[in-house]
Amino acid sequence: MYNVIILGIVSFLTDISSEMVYPLVPIYLTTKLGVAPAIVGIIEGIAESLASLLKLFSGYISDKFRRRKLLAIGGYGFSAAGKVLLVAAGSWLWVLWARVADRFGKGIRTAPRDALIAESSQRGRSGKSFGLHKALDNLGAVIGITLAFFFVTYYEGDYQPVFLVSIVPAVLGVAALFLVREHKANSTRAARNLKFQWSTLDRRLKLFLIVTFIFTLGNSSNQFLLLRAKDLGFSTGMTILLYLAFNVISTLVSYPAGRLSDKFGRRNFLVFGYLFYGLVYLGFALVTERQWLWLLFGAYGIYAGLTESVEKALVSDIAPEDRRATLIGLHAMLVGIGLLPASALAGFLWTSFGAAAPFYFGGFMGIFAGVALFAVLAPGNKVEYDKS
Repeated sequence: MYNVIILGIVSFLTDISSEMVYPLVPIYLTTKLGVAPAIVGIIEGIAESLASLLKLFSGYISDKFRRRKLLAIGGYGFSAAGKVLLVAAGSWLWVLWARVADRFGKGIRTAPRDALIAESSQRGRSGKSFGLHKALDNLGAVIGITLAFFFVTYYEGDYQPVFLVSIVPAVLGVAALFLVREHKANSTRAARNLKFQWSTLDRRLKLFLIVTFIFTLGNSSNQFLLLRAKDLGFSTGMTILLYLAFNVISTLVSYPAGRLSDKFGRRNFLVFGYLFYGLVYLGFALVTERQWLWLLFGAYGIYAGLTESVEKALVSDIAPEDRRATLIGLHAMLVGIGLLPASALAGFLWTSFGAAAPFYFGGFMGIFAGVALFAVLAPGNKVEYDKS
């Protein structure tokens, strides 16, 4: 568990940095730089999707050369550099480059980091490890959002001090990563002719990945939730507090959900989580009185806590050891790629048909994906991997 705790601390520090600025970016773009919600969607879609293309590649390289730690350090370093670019941002193009650098780093680090977590977990207890990591990650988010609220309130809407301070925990996170102990076998094994083909995946595993991708098409950037709060009249400070409530709930749910999924199975948590997401998004579409947003953001935190760590645990469970990072990267890549059309479509629907439109679409997609996942992961449909 040593590596799991250290990697949790790294994510804790990194998320303090990231979440200090994340809830401010859409507000900064729309109020300070005067861009339309569609531009917000394009920026987030491009940043997330371009970075996601690296997740499969990074996972493959990690498996081939058995070097997890070095790739993770490089990824966290790029994300820290993205915060520096954000400080200098005076136009939406600069914000785009800052977000691309930040997500580029996430694309490099995600698969090797999650492979390290899986390899440092006891057999059958990966849900506990990923749940603990996600809880520490979310706790960092809670502190980061709290600091964002403090700075924005103290400096009365001046975003630059927040962007500047966010660099400090990002650098500390990179430094903490050097404490990770990479298994000797992982760092000394010679490169080999590792092959990966979609056709070698078990049919049910393919369907699981496809359903995950379909779900992502309706799961646009969380920044649209923040814009929804602004649309219903919340101030910048209160919008940040809403986002804080979401992260607090997600933090409290992540670790218990991961541990319970070890005992009761991943399927139940994921199916319920997808269906619950659909209902929550329909709530965001139908809400007309802003006080109900507190309940909706809290419910959205329950969805995130139920699914994010459990999904990673499921992928790590079904992946063979020699291709674990590759499959983790493939899953993360499919999720990330879906964010480009999802966020761009959400921005288009918002601009063309009103603020409720993207949430109606996301709600129906979540319910559809939940029903589909129920069938794909039905009892007796054991997912296996062709190791030939």
